[in-house]
Amino acid sequence: MSTLEAIETAHATDTDGPATGRRARMPRRRWLLSAAVTACLVSVGVGLGSPANAGVPTAAGLLQAGANQGITDGYPGVIGLVRQGDGTQYVHAGVGNLSTKVPADPKAKFRIGSNTKAFTSTVLLQLEAEQRLSLDDTVARWLPGAVSANGYDGQRITVRQLLNHTSGLPEYAGSAQVSVPYLLNNNPRQAWAPQTLVDIALAQHAPDAAPGEKFGYANTNYVLAGMVIKAVTGADAATEIQRRIIEPLGLRDTSFPTADPALYGNYLHGYVHPVTFYTQDVTVSNVQTYGSAGAMVSTLDDLSAFSRALLTGRLLAPAQMAELKTTVPMDASGTAAYGLGVEHLQLPCGRSGWGHTGAVLGYLSNWLSSEDGTKQVLYANTEFHLIGGTRGQQDTGKAAIDAFCAL
Repeated sequence: MSTLEAIETAHATDTDGPATGRRARMPRRRWLLSAAVTACLVSVGVGLGSPANAGVPTAAGLLQAGANQGITDGYPGVIGLVRQGDGTQYVHAGVGNLSTKVPADPKAKFRIGSNTKAFTSTVLLQLEAEQRLSLDDTVARWLPGAVSANGYDGQRITVRQLLNHTSGLPEYAGSAQVSVPYLLNNNPRQAWAPQTLVDIALAQHAPDAAPGEKFGYANTNYVLAGMVIKAVTGADAATEIQRRIIEPLGLRDTSFPTADPALYGNYLHGYVHPVTFYTQDVTVSNVQTYGSAGAMVSTLDDLSAFSRALLTGRLLAPAQMAELKTTVPMDASGTAAYGLGVEHLQLPCGRSGWGHTGAVLGYLSNWLSSEDGTKQVLYANTEFHLIGGTRGQQDTGKAAIDAFCAL
């Protein structure tokens, strides 16, 4: 019996781009939704009463307005999805290809960046349910010597601490050795061994926090998580995610490229602004830079289906569901907390939701879902900024939260 079949049986009876510098944690990636929450708290936003009330904008209308504003702010294309129960509405604005001017298609594929993390954590939680490892195992238990430099010790860091970003490990993307070739995108096929990325991270600086002491977002954690998957199963994270999640859920437009930098079929082109007056097409880009931390490709529909399945227990047994949703504070605001590959947000309208942000060269995406998966808002845009907090990020992020609150 597969893990998914076992879980379904049990429930039937039970139920970002690289930043630079010493402190770099790619804040534009992990803070986008939580920053938008703060923006909503301090702004007069659109009315969020019951959608049945006359004059109150619909969720799809709010998201469409945000997409339109995103184009005004400079995004090439924005797509979005609003789901309530089994009803789905799509929004789109701008173009999916600046050369051909084809409209942005809400059914098109895009790179999901750090939304990959929820897939990676799900595999490790399934492996724990199968008693093949414990999340409280040390990293050194599965990867002897992988974390052993500059004061970092894999014998003191657990798999759980990798998944909730409390390991204290630094961000490898803070190194120019990684960030410069990635951003220039002059060699999309450049090979990056996961251990090489870990070694680069450890060399960034000595520990500034003990394992488990505080939250510190780092892709290094999820690169190591992928290495643990391979150590336990003998197969890489891409293979296990395909077998355990993509195929059982029928996510036909979702993939985990491990070497090929191209996209195929119906996809959005991604862009970056290396300088203010020049837009570069970076659709073909390196996937090994982020691997099990951020290499996957998907669509709004598939990402919606995955997040709903994850939050409603189709992929995880009850004990692992509880672990997935056990959170640590992301900051002092009290509005954002991190579970195992997912974020929990307290919204200004009084609701709460689960979600995550994914930023990778050329693309930025977010998903936000109710606890029971019946209410969802997702969006993606096709531009990568070298700085965080741009007008486009603020406007589209706030629109997504307003739309979710209107459901």
